[in-house]
Amino acid sequence: MKRLTITMLFASTLLFAGAKKGEKLFKAYCWGCHHQTAEAFGPSFRSIANQRDKETIMAMMTDPEATAKALGYKRNSMPAFDDLTPAQMESLADYIMTFKDKK
Repeated sequence: MKRLTITMLFASTLLFAGAKKGEKLFKAYCWGCHHQTAEAFGPSFRSIANQRDKETIMAMMTDPEATAKALGYKRNSMPAFDDLTPAQMESLADYIMTFKDKK
């Protein structure tokens, strides 16, 4: 039980660290179209986190045209973030997932 608690604490710490980096990336790349909890030009991070998994969020950053089509959208205005590293995209996705409603 103690090992499980330590593992969960370590995982939470890593997720928090990734989310903090993701928050900085949000302010640099996403804020113009997305807000954390309110609808803007694009959906809120809360809406995104409640409707998609982390892999889909990351796919939307790398290939938004194909991902939007796969999700059933007729058009897409999300740009590809070719200048983000995979680690940065993962941090950003971790940050977005922190807005998922708790059940």
